[in-house]
Amino acid sequence: MSKKFWLMLCASVLAMQAGTALAGATVSTPPAANTPEAVVRQALLKLVPKAQIDQVAPSPLPGFYQVIASGHLVYVSSDGKYLINGDVIDASKGSSLTDDAWAAYRKTQLAKVPVSDRIVFAPPNPKYTVTVFTDVTCPYCRVLHEQIKDFNKEGIAVQYLAWPRSGVTGDDGKPTKTYKEMVSIWCAADRNDAFTQAKKGQDPKPADCKNPVKDQFDLGLRLGVTGTPAVYAEDGTLIGGYLSPQDMLKAVQEHSAKGG
Repeated sequence: MSKKFWLMLCASVLAMQAGTALAGATVSTPPAANTPEAVVRQALLKLVPKAQIDQVAPSPLPGFYQVIASGHLVYVSSDGKYLINGDVIDASKGSSLTDDAWAAYRKTQLAKVPVSDRIVFAPPNPKYTVTVFTDVTCPYCRVLHEQIKDFNKEGIAVQYLAWPRSGVTGDDGKPTKTYKEMVSIWCAADRNDAFTQAKKGQDPKPADCKNPVKDQFDLGLRLGVTGTPAVYAEDGTLIGGYLSPQDMLKAVQEHSAKGG
């Protein structure tokens, strides 16, 4: 294959919103030169110089490392010669190594977000917990929240993270309307009420404070979020966009650490 082909492929695989590295991403300590990890990083950065590499780890695929960069997961050979973009299947088990790797990474990253930075709707003794990246304006996010009591009745706690679909800043470099609305909600005296009213179409009272909205948006990008709602089970698996309470219960029972 030509170098141009690989450049186009990797540029597509690791495309980043606004074409820049993700702000606020956690950057690991660079490995020692000439180690396989360093070779893998160098190979990827040679193809995509602006890629934000968040994790390089040994892969179950012999001779390859799995690389999470700019919201995508690819496989790079330890000598830096080959790159695989796609779902890698364990034929003996019939399971996806790619899905398993994503789930493990997402579980670790989501665990770093304190509950105090989330907007939580939970029953008294939840059996399951889902994390939902949400936007106050998206139609299916509103439908999901309209059924929040039904999710809670099924024993499911819903923990919301902010993910304004329009981004943090617009083309003019100024904060987007949705971003400001979500900041106002996270800064409200009663965040749950402000959140619920916004889901009904009511503009939140303008407010500002130290808040996690931008950090949560950046986290979503690193985890591969492309739209809302994005619903994650306790094991880090993306179980869907909008799900009915009954379908959500089936999904969390399958994927939750507390599931059957």
